[in-house]
Order: sequence, then C-alpha cells, then structure tokens
Amino acid sequence: MRRYLRDLDGCDADDVYEIVLREMEIPLFVEVLNHCEGNQSRAAAMLGIHRATLRKKLKEYGISA
Repeated sequence: MRRYLRDLDGCDADDVYEIVLREMEIPLFVEVLNHCEGNQSRAAAMLGIHRATLRKKLKEYGISA
C-alpha cells in the first residue's frame, strides 16, 4: 500500500479502496478456488461469504472456476 501511494507521486486517486480491493480479491479467489478444486460452495464457505456473492465476484472479475 505504501508503495502504491508513493507511486502516485502526488497525483490524486479517487478510488484507492476499489483498486486495492480488486488487487487483493482476485488472487485470493483464485487461490481459494484452486485449494477447493473449483468447488464454489466450499470456497465461499472458506471465505465466509455466500456462494451467490462469490459467483457474482467471479463473474465481475472474469474468473472461471
């Protein structure tokens, strides 16, 4: 996070939260899905979110299970 803010070099960023969230969620979802062998129900349970929420996020990020 510090590196990202430093790299902005004084430029304003209005959506830092969304940028950071996306950067963290994508690899998290990929790793958990791999760990659960693509089973979305197990992955959602492991993440502590509803399966429908996981499916929505996967679609949003273009991640196939």
